[in-house]
Amino acid sequence: MGNGVKEGAVRLREDAEAILPAPVSSKAKEAFRLLYFTYLHEGFFSLWRGNSATMVRVVPYAAIQFSAHEEYKRVLGHYYGFRGEALPPWPRLLAGALAGTTAASLTYPLDLVRARMAVTPKEMYSNIFHVFIRISREEGLKTLYHGFTPTVLGVIPYAGLSFFTYETLKSLHRGTGVRSPAAPSWPLLALPAEYSGHRQPYPFERMIFGACAGIIGQSASYPLDVVRRRMQTAGVTGYPRASIACTLRTIVREEGAVRGLYKGLSMNWLKGPIAVGISFTTFDLMQILLRRLQS
Repeated sequence: MGNGVKEGAVRLREDAEAILPAPVSSKAKEAFRLLYFTYLHEGFFSLWRGNSATMVRVVPYAAIQFSAHEEYKRVLGHYYGFRGEALPPWPRLLAGALAGTTAASLTYPLDLVRARMAVTPKEMYSNIFHVFIRISREEGLKTLYHGFTPTVLGVIPYAGLSFFTYETLKSLHRGTGVRSPAAPSWPLLALPAEYSGHRQPYPFERMIFGACAGIIGQSASYPLDVVRRRMQTAGVTGYPRASIACTLRTIVREEGAVRGLYKGLSMNWLKGPIAVGISFTTFDLMQILLRRLQS
């Protein structure tokens, strides 16, 4: 759900593991062994195979999500009377969920294309545009949004919890409360200013906050992410197209609840916190830079 750094071959293999029922270890040792094997047999640049498809989706997704989050924060802050202040808990969670839903709705076809390229041989699709053309001709345009419902259901907790955790940790670090005269019933989510010794977190602290946000968000939404990827690739992996409930039952029946719905989660715990931490930190630092340039 969420946020973008280069993912390459690891991301492609990770998607395939979550979709295909073959037993594949997701331990860190196996991941590094895969990277080394790929480097030896396919070359250094093969580690970035599929990265263009990933970036085509990640760039607009991240841009829309962060921009939408700032706008939703402004709107909700105005509605609840928190202009220029940190939002209280529920509006903070809602702003993140709405931002993720907006970004996912506008970029979902790109996500489906990336998932298709991850589980098919090179010969099947020559490039991203070829995927769009073949899907449109052979399966119909509505296929580009197949699996959209579980995506949104997964994005809501993922984006909501990610932004909520990140914003809350920054608020605690700064020692700033969220109480407003317009809403005295909201509790303070703050620590004393002496706790950190300075008002703004350093970049490495933002990275840590983002990593925590990524772990919480991904863990909460991962089962729906597995269902989403299975539905996205149903036409090319031999599985019949089915509803969310049927897909979920099939995964649990064939692979088990924990093994099936959380396959590849440990790999996400290695990659996800780094990706989310970099995304949040980069956005914050760029926002600070642009504001200083404007002033």
